[in-house]
Amino acid sequence: MPASKDILKMLKRLIEQSPADQTEALLMTEDSSLTRFTPATVHQHVAERNQTLLLRVVLGKQVAVVTTNLLQPSSLRTTLEKAVSLARVLPPNPDFVSLPPPRPIMEAKTFHDNIRRLTPGKKVKAIQEAMGLVKGKGASVSGAFSHGIVEVAVLNSLGVEAYQQYSDLFFHLIAQNEHGSGYASFVSRDPDRLMIEPLVGIALSKISKGSPIAAPPGEYEVILEPEAVLELLTFMGYLGLHALAVQEGRSFLCNHSGEKLLNEKVTIYDDGLDPHGLQVPFDFEGVPKQKVLFFDKGVARDITYDSLTAGREKKESTGHALTPPNTEGPIPVNLFMEQGNSTLEEMIRSVRKGIYVTRFHYTNVVEPMKAVITGMTRDGTFWIEDGEIKNPIQNLRFTESILKAFSRVKAISRERKICTSGSVYGRRFVTGTVAPAVQIDGFNFSGVSSL
Repeated sequence: MPASKDILKMLKRLIEQSPADQTEALLMTEDSSLTRFTPATVHQHVAERNQTLLLRVVLGKQVAVVTTNLLQPSSLRTTLEKAVSLARVLPPNPDFVSLPPPRPIMEAKTFHDNIRRLTPGKKVKAIQEAMGLVKGKGASVSGAFSHGIVEVAVLNSLGVEAYQQYSDLFFHLIAQNEHGSGYASFVSRDPDRLMIEPLVGIALSKISKGSPIAAPPGEYEVILEPEAVLELLTFMGYLGLHALAVQEGRSFLCNHSGEKLLNEKVTIYDDGLDPHGLQVPFDFEGVPKQKVLFFDKGVARDITYDSLTAGREKKESTGHALTPPNTEGPIPVNLFMEQGNSTLEEMIRSVRKGIYVTRFHYTNVVEPMKAVITGMTRDGTFWIEDGEIKNPIQNLRFTESILKAFSRVKAISRERKICTSGSVYGRRFVTGTVAPAVQIDGFNFSGVSSL
């Protein structure tokens, strides 16, 4: 469902005719499909096509946003009138400076046309292949397979004209038997990269023929797979790696710029243009993405900005605006942890007694200023002893500071993986985090999970 040139022309005319001091149109189109399956059958297939306009108008320092999916000329004029009327009665935002001016945007390949060939029938065949591969192995599979085409266009009265088309697919797979479950996932913009057999093999490798044993709560040496590291990086970005959290005094980085907070092996950054991730060349204000280095060998460096938070400090946006009206701040969504020089096998062999974690879930914030979060292990948690993975263990609840955990890093894997939580609910816009496996010398498990 490509955004027609006619709609973009109408939006340009709308902006030209706007009585507001500044006007911005953010158009997002979506052609999205989700297929879910249980061990018995494909039980859900849903699809959505939509076009959404977020119209932002500025009168002095009064800013209003109106959202609509009625895009006929008369409806657009009505939407503009509503936005202007709303702006007139809203209190001024003293921090607002301006919508962003145009800046050059780098080209990035974010769309693969073969995504159009991924029909419901082909998705079902891929799922049936996964089911066939576990037959006779005492296991079953369930999960979700989603793909979509998204377009983003940003126009404003200062001359910004940005457009990008995206393709994406993600496959979340859980293999299980009577004793436990194992997880594997895949995300890409290119559907030809999806290989079902190795994905099933990974999930099967996480389940056991024996019942899991209990490990008492306590502090353990751990090896976290990339999916578990994804959870830590995502919460770190949400809690404190952006300007709004710092400006409001609720970030763990407040008054710590230039300090060594993490182990020197740890470098964390955000880069929407790195081809090793899911590229996003500009943000939802049409500002080009910049690479932002958060931790350089453990030392706290920079943070992300959108136009509002940058204006407060008389800086430029780093291209991290989310969709308006955004009250959460310029949260980074293209996170990377730099690779290390170890293999996963070497990391396992170096552990005398410890725990191997596939992924976390039900994760929540405990202390934002200390980056303390809590959650549970899931789909493949194992006891490591004398350099070998032994029995599966019952899932554990953890309560730990991300800063503390990353300050205790012993090793980081050379291989990295693109991970995503997907985008099953809400407006589709799939992003990825590139994470390695990480070995941590001391990670606090606060209880045993019943899930």
